[in-house]
Amino acid sequence: MLKLLSYPLTILFFICFGLVLVIFHPIQWFCLKIFGYDAHKRSVSILNWFIMASTGILGTRYKFENTHQIPTDRPLIIVTNHQSMYDIPPIIWFMRKYHPKFVSKIELGKGIPSVSFNLRNSGSALIDRKDPKQSIEELQKLGKYIQKHNRSAVIFPEGTRSRTGEPKPFRATGLKVLMKHAPSALIIPISINNSWKLLRYGKFPMGLGSFVQFKVHAPMEIHGNADAVIAEVEKQIVSGINPTK
Repeated sequence: MLKLLSYPLTILFFICFGLVLVIFHPIQWFCLKIFGYDAHKRSVSILNWFIMASTGILGTRYKFENTHQIPTDRPLIIVTNHQSMYDIPPIIWFMRKYHPKFVSKIELGKGIPSVSFNLRNSGSALIDRKDPKQSIEELQKLGKYIQKHNRSAVIFPEGTRSRTGEPKPFRATGLKVLMKHAPSALIIPISINNSWKLLRYGKFPMGLGSFVQFKVHAPMEIHGNADAVIAEVEKQIVSGINPTK
């Protein structure tokens, strides 16, 4: 019965979601071209608040738990597990004062209103998974960018999203590149739960009543052996993941 109800609600959600992306595309362009980076950044934050609000049609709720004092005067590397594309708007909104920039696949850099424009113009890294050289260069550029401007890079080291909430092993290469080129960065591990439930039936219909939770763990300095640091980050993130069927 719940899945049956999800069909009309999903259609309504997609209409609202699409309208938000289409409306904010020219708003982003105007903010960036006329007023510059800060105005564009604020428009992106508000865009993602509206995306979150749109998921309320599906009965989605969010909880973002952060008990740590995270500085704004140094670069950050936000490391998190990945369960769906709906992981991203809450990170942008709740971590907005840290100017999050994403490591995304290059295909997202074109064809999607608002999303593609933001990825191409905000400082994010668009990587071609079929071209390791290009991917490394983009990650190097992002690391140098956050180091220079005291902003944050968001990376999903699992590589692809988990469709059941079960964590996947980290791929350390991208994270190592960011750590090398942003040596003063503070690593912020975040565990995400239940985002996958929005796509429990696939892309259509959407799952209803998901309670998506984010838990920010204690920040970690980049000291000593990179592999050891990454292993500890992975351990912290996995400790906060509670997959349920």
